[in-house]
Amino acid sequence: MELCNKIAVVTGGANGIGRCIVEAFLDQGDYVAFADIDRESGEWLEQKVPSRLMFYHGDLAEENALTGFARAVIARFGRVDCLVNNACVSRKGILSGCGFEDFEYVLRLGVAAPYHLTRLLLNHFSPGASIINIASTRAVMSQPDTESYTAAKGGIAALTHGLAVSLSGKVRVNCISPGWIDTSAYQTGKEQTAEFSDEDRLQHPAGRVGTPEDIAQLVLYLSSDKAGFITGENITVDGGMTRQMIYHNDFGWAYKPKEN
Repeated sequence: MELCNKIAVVTGGANGIGRCIVEAFLDQGDYVAFADIDRESGEWLEQKVPSRLMFYHGDLAEENALTGFARAVIARFGRVDCLVNNACVSRKGILSGCGFEDFEYVLRLGVAAPYHLTRLLLNHFSPGASIINIASTRAVMSQPDTESYTAAKGGIAALTHGLAVSLSGKVRVNCISPGWIDTSAYQTGKEQTAEFSDEDRLQHPAGRVGTPEDIAQLVLYLSSDKAGFITGENITVDGGMTRQMIYHNDFGWAYKPKEN
């Protein structure tokens, strides 16, 4: 039977895809605890439905913030029905001189934090609970100078199947890999719209750029009993971009190497 009034926990929930996920849970009557380093945006969002929202301000790349967030969730709600590990950043890569501390920071936030938050909440997951990790198509393909983010997203995709096996029978664990998602309408409480060229849209087999709602709706499904036989999966949501094979002179595209 589907749980009513789920308790959802979302990291990186103040802006972008994370905020859309928070609002999607709220729209179906659930309670949400979310953490973010952006205090202003987090407090703005919390005020929308303070009776069903709990905002925790902190940097989840730090162990004390993870511990504090987990304690706050348990104290307020007592259980967790769905954990969404969404928080991550990019500090670029080798062409920009991304150093040890920057690279390590991204891995702490994008891979270590989901693992440790799962560990901290482990004894408080309800029967039928689920974990949903947000990876990226960048886990399997890259643009230049993106190594920090790419490594983190590859790491959380692998962490997903590891946790799914370890937590078998206790918690389902799945992963979503978004492609190009336009998050302009979900930034710092401001309503914005982005304009895209025909080329931006039509290069996607689906005919458009993705929206945060595309990801949030899949999160709701994976957290429901309807997805009870799905675990350990990484589901790509990219409008078909990673399935489209393009070579030089295909579809009007030509490779033009940079001159040294």
